[in-house]
Amino acid sequence: MLRMSHPYSDIPELAQVGNSFGVIRIPTEQDIPFTPRVRAIVDTAEFQRLRHVTQLALASQVYPGATHSRFEHALGVYHNALRYLWQLGSDARFAEIVSRHDAEVLIVAALLHDIGHWPFCHPIEDMELPQMPPHEVFAKEFLQPDGELTHVLESHWNITAAEVLDVLVAKSNSRSSRLRRSILSGPIDIDKMDYLSRDSQHCGVPYGRHFDRNRLINSLIVNEVGDGLAITSKGRTAAEMMVFARYVMFTEVYWHHAVRSATTMFARSVLELLPKLDIPSLFRMSEPDLIRCLCSTASGTDVALLTDGLFGQRRRLHKRLAEYSIYHQEPLYRALRQMTATQLAACSLLLTDRLAALVGRKLSQTDVLIDAPPQHREVEFRIDVWFRSSNEYRPLRDVSPIVDAMAKTQFDDYVKKVRIFVAPEIRDLIPPSLPLDDLVADVLNQSIVSTYLPN
Repeated sequence: MLRMSHPYSDIPELAQVGNSFGVIRIPTEQDIPFTPRVRAIVDTAEFQRLRHVTQLALASQVYPGATHSRFEHALGVYHNALRYLWQLGSDARFAEIVSRHDAEVLIVAALLHDIGHWPFCHPIEDMELPQMPPHEVFAKEFLQPDGELTHVLESHWNITAAEVLDVLVAKSNSRSSRLRRSILSGPIDIDKMDYLSRDSQHCGVPYGRHFDRNRLINSLIVNEVGDGLAITSKGRTAAEMMVFARYVMFTEVYWHHAVRSATTMFARSVLELLPKLDIPSLFRMSEPDLIRCLCSTASGTDVALLTDGLFGQRRRLHKRLAEYSIYHQEPLYRALRQMTATQLAACSLLLTDRLAALVGRKLSQTDVLIDAPPQHREVEFRIDVWFRSSNEYRPLRDVSPIVDAMAKTQFDDYVKKVRIFVAPEIRDLIPPSLPLDDLVADVLNQSIVSTYLPN
């Protein structure tokens, strides 16, 4: 039970932490306080739709267990919010900045942080198309004034939709707002704290669970300025391990070459079919409905080769033909990763024509795909460490050789490689002696020239 001296002791969800009754259970062995007002949110149609949106989308093509949902993840993030508030409430500076009501808004925002997610959200978002809003912005579509969820927030929590949206997408700039946003989305946030462990568990790999979550949470304090999180020196090793866990999860899971093949096939399908799709209705679909919509729209076109390979009765992923990074053909890597999704598609069509001439066979316009990292970069791991003996805050990278080494390089450059994928039967036709890098360079030059020449 929560100590009554705790500044948030009268928040029902915190008061129930540690009880064995009134809980909901999620992997792995988490008993999460499930009060009537939390249940009221979870039972809304807006929240229930997250049961039908998988967390890792196409990763299940490679890791069969990766079918867990945003619904499960949202409950885990909510649980972490309670744990963070329990710890930070013992910091007098935090309690002075974050009122009881602010803390409740954070709890709700944690539960609803992915409410705007649609199926296959990240592959679509990463294309950065102008008609595709970020999912955080799209959250307001499910928090309309006359919506069931908004009514529950107002009647059960005395919280407005605008207050929740302000935590998800910054509008105000108070210290409390900045501090709460750093808890939800920052270097050591409740979102990463959950998905690293949960994704690792469901994928059947150990990498995301190899850091001491309890130690890290117990070291949380407010930073020197009072607008974000910091850690005590006791949490330094745990923080280092979290940095490395995230790096390895990107390397081995999120940017695994076969996961990226499936992701690129999906993204190209959406790009090709976009003129025929009703975007607003697409974002409100369940995952099975969206898959049926794409497959139906693709029927009779070259795109069907991609959708059938992903969602048909027989798994058929494109094979890796080439891979570029800062270690191999860096100029090609740099040039390709700065291109838009539309430019990459145009470049892949040029490469398709060149390869068709070399292998002496007509190729489909979807036989060759280019996968490059999105323009946005991952959040840098910037957090301060407080040393009690000297009463000073120092950046983690200044006291950690591991974090310093990673901070001096671009996380994305080492993890997110540029890859060229081809249909399986085409891969076998391409001779090993083909000077592929020179061919790609020629195509790239042609693509850049044709893209920027005036009509």
